[in-house]
Parts: sequence; structure tokens; C-alpha cells
Amino acid sequence: MKILLVFDFDNTIIDDNSDTWIVQCAPEKKLPIELQDSYEKGFWTEFMGRVFKYLGDKGVREDEMKRAMISMPFTPGMVELLNFIRKNKDKFDCIIISDSNSVFIDWVLEASNVHDVFDKVFTNPAAFDSDGHLTVENYHAHSCTRCPPNLCKNVVLVEFVGKQLQRGVNYTRIVYIGDGGNDVCPVTFLKKNDVAMPRKGYTLQKTLSKMSQNLEPMESSVVSWSSGVEIISHLQFLIKE
Repeated sequence: MKILLVFDFDNTIIDDNSDTWIVQCAPEKKLPIELQDSYEKGFWTEFMGRVFKYLGDKGVREDEMKRAMISMPFTPGMVELLNFIRKNKDKFDCIIISDSNSVFIDWVLEASNVHDVFDKVFTNPAAFDSDGHLTVENYHAHSCTRCPPNLCKNVVLVEFVGKQLQRGVNYTRIVYIGDGGNDVCPVTFLKKNDVAMPRKGYTLQKTLSKMSQNLEPMESSVVSWSSGVEIISHLQFLIKE
């Protein structure tokens, strides 16, 4: 009987946002105003498609983007946490559900040799086309009204847990580690045994604390963190239970 660990990527595993970090590859490290202004709320993936096209048109190549991406720092204590999980893989399954993209996440996990820690990565699929432009697509379509059209993390989580159950894998609890507004949806569906672990000072934590002030019910316990080392302590406590 294992615990399922669910990680967000941007501002959770890495200490920045991969989509905004890549802008440093642009001429003068910034995007033209008209491109910045083309973002429509809820359509971030489409916006990033235009950003990647702009970078490609300006001659930014794959190796340059990769160099930038793998220079992103991990959040404090995250490398220690991932090493702890690796040592205890008999007790944990581990997945990423992220609104970044498959190319960026693969680069970071491979460069830091932590690919083996994660059983599965759910994110927007990306690839370089024949012109050397990075292209990105929506992860899926869904009918959740709370989430952007390209990704509902709760739908992904529920489907994964359901498929695992069909394979005979039943998790004792889910621990959800994230930071952002798009982590609110999956976290509110967690059950009594589960643990929501929002990063201190970020949108998810602020939203959950507002919800508790408004007495909006949440079944799971909430344990906030600033460093991966605090997450290790809580996981050690859970596996002793």
C-alpha cells in the first residue's frame, strides 16, 4: 500500500516559472508589447505557442533554450526531497501534473538526474517542428468550469487513480504538493486521509486559507511548506503512521 505524491512543476519543483524564464532567450530578454498584450485569460498555452514561434523566428535554437531551462534553480530543499523519495520508492508513487510542457520538464528532470523519481508526467505535449520552432498543444479537453481549457488537474488525477485501481494499485492517501491557482481544483477534491501541501506565500496557500476563513469545507488536512525539507519531515511522519 503506497502513498501517491502529486507534484506541480513551476514554482514547486523549480523555483520559477519555466514559461516566463524562457523569455531570457529573446532579443534584449523581453517580448514585444504586442505579443505580451496578445494573452487572453485562460488561453496561456496558445499564448506560449506564439512566444515559441517568436523565439524561433528570431533564431533562438533548441540548444539555447535548453541551456536556459536547465539553469533554473530548484526550490529550496527540493533536491533533498526528491532524493528522499528515491530512497523510499517502495512507499511512494510519484507523478507531476503541470501546465508547463513536456520538453521543458524532460530537460530539467534529465539534467538533474531525477527522472527516475517520477512514475508519470502529465503536461502539455511539446515538440520541435522541422523549422526548429518549439510547438505546444493542449494536454486535453475537459468540462471543468474552474480550470483553463487546456488542463484540469483534478480530471487528470482522478483518471490516474482510477486506472491504477484497475491495475490493482490502491493508494492509502494522496499528498498534493503545489503552489498555484490551477492546483486549487484538485486539492478541493482530496479526501479525509489526504494531505494538501501548498507552498507558503503562494496562490494555492492564500486561496485555501481564505476558504477556511469562509468555512468552506475541505476534507483533507493542509500542511504548508517553504522548503522541501519540511515536506520530508511530514512524509516521514506519514510513513511511520
